[in-house]
Order: sequence, then C-alpha cells, then structure tokens
Amino acid sequence: MPKVNVLNIKGENVGELELNETLFATKISEHTVYEVVKNQLANKRQGTQSAKTRAEVRGGGRKPFRQKGTGRARQGSIRAPHYTGGGVVFAPKPRDYSYSVPKKLRRKALYSVLTSKVNDNELVVLDELKLDTFKTKAAAEILNNIDAGKKAYIVTAENDQVIYRSFRNIEGVGVSAANLINVYDLLRHNKLVITKDAIAKLEEVFI
Repeated sequence: MPKVNVLNIKGENVGELELNETLFATKISEHTVYEVVKNQLANKRQGTQSAKTRAEVRGGGRKPFRQKGTGRARQGSIRAPHYTGGGVVFAPKPRDYSYSVPKKLRRKALYSVLTSKVNDNELVVLDELKLDTFKTKAAAEILNNIDAGKKAYIVTAENDQVIYRSFRNIEGVGVSAANLINVYDLLRHNKLVITKDAIAKLEEVFI
C-alpha cells in the first residue's frame, strides 16, 4: 500500500497514512479518464443555442424576380441561406447533450486520477481541517502552510459551509464533500488537499 505523510493546518508532519490500493494504487487508464471527462463536459452543456432556418425567417414569401428572361439565376425567395438575412442551413436548435456512462467506467476513471495524484506528489493529506469562523485570510494561510499552490482542490468528509465559504473566494481553489468529487474537478486543480476523514469517506462511497 502507498504511504503518505499526514500534515496539520500549520504544515507540520504529524504522522503517516496507508492509502487504499484500490483508490490510490490502481492501473491508470488515460482513455477511461478521457471518456468520463468528455461525458461530464457534455452534461454541463446547456444546449440552448438556436438559429432560424429559411422556413422560420420573416419575409421572403414573394418570388424576388421572374423565373426567365433576366439573365440571372432563378431565385424563389430572398430568405434562402445564400442571401444576407436569409435562414441558416442546418440551424442549431435547443437539444439535450447529456448522456450516461457506466458506473464502473466512472469509478475506474476516478481511481486513475487519484492514483496519478499520488504518483505525481499532488496529494496533501491533513489530519483535520476546521475553522471557527468564515475567514478567507485564514484559509489562504492554511494553503500557504501546506504548500498547496494556487490551484488546490479541498475535499472534506462532509459538506462544511465554514470551509466552503472561507476558501471559495480564493481564485483557483475548489471545495467539495468527499461523496461529490469528480474526475474533471480533480484534473483542473494541481493539488488535492484531503482530510483523513474524507479518505475514509471515499473508501466507504466508492469501493
């Protein structure tokens, strides 16, 4: 089993933790990660774009000029796609881009990303993460103490509003409960900062 140091919020080493092999020492599948990220981005799309076809553009009901004798190409409407102000060919319409991927695939991608965080030394484990009041200055100080960099992903065991509201104003920092983490957010951030309780929660939910 891989082992990592456990830090406190002052950045001091307070122990060592053995990580679960299923979560943090699995075989990395880049293609699985790609498929899951593509799925997440597709599911985020609003799909509200819309343009008018030639049938929907106002006007153009009258034939612009007679069929023969003008020396010009025959035209039936000034709202044809090649006219300025005409309709759009294959105009985009509101649609749902979302689709689902198998649960096993999502978990395999999650295991792969968590393993890569360990391999690349991008995992920071804290013994606990608690703040008494909503204070962004204190949150920034914690990140500085543990050398989490500018793009950290904070994961706690449960949804903690004090932690969330303290860290959310720091640019590049994300906050999530353990049961809500996803592959895309893990990849977007350079460091994964997670508490011991959150790791136990991951083992409970995703294994």
